[in-house]
Amino acid sequence: MLNVLFQDEYLVAINKPHGLLVHRSSIARDVEEFALQFLRDQIGRWVNPVHRIDRKTGGVLLFALSKEVEALMQRQFAENKVEKKYLAIVRGFTPDQEDIDYPLKKENGTLQEAYTSYITLKRAEIDVAFGKHSSSRYSLVEASPRTGRMHQLRKHFSHIFHPIIGDRTHGCNKQNKFFKETWDMTTMLLHASSQNFIHPVTKERISITAPLHAEFESVMKVMGWN
Repeated sequence: MLNVLFQDEYLVAINKPHGLLVHRSSIARDVEEFALQFLRDQIGRWVNPVHRIDRKTGGVLLFALSKEVEALMQRQFAENKVEKKYLAIVRGFTPDQEDIDYPLKKENGTLQEAYTSYITLKRAEIDVAFGKHSSSRYSLVEASPRTGRMHQLRKHFSHIFHPIIGDRTHGCNKQNKFFKETWDMTTMLLHASSQNFIHPVTKERISITAPLHAEFESVMKVMGWN
């Protein structure tokens, strides 16, 4: 049963679990279970996602309940009118705050502008040796992407040498192996924590917040961030 965070006659938002695909994809042909299918069956209505979220990312995922509302919300996302915040656990001690202005390539090689702002919420140095270091350092950050490029946060944090823990494609393989062997943790520690936008029909300000999933919370406890 999916955790429904918001629902009216036009929109529905869920707290997507880590590891669940949004919909059928050519890159995961063997997968038979999707958020779209589960939500459709759960509420007994046609639904369609209005934005993208990575398979390994948990958190707020918004669906439309009609084609008309789908188009209106997709336009808001395309025009960067939806305020999105993410929580991530990254390697090392990040600055108190930083703006990342680093263009990203599309699949055809074309560069696109990409902007991310983040603040550091917590830091931890844990007494577990890693490589040549006698301890390990991590940060909990709240990121606000100002554009919506594919894998933007994952690529941006990798670019500044603070990769997101559990990111196999853009992250640090040594850290990912370390987390798997030490804490049996393979989840990517990226969580879509909130969305704020103007409702496309009622024109009300909508604020949706998603609580952390168990995998993320377990690492928070390891870090002492209770």
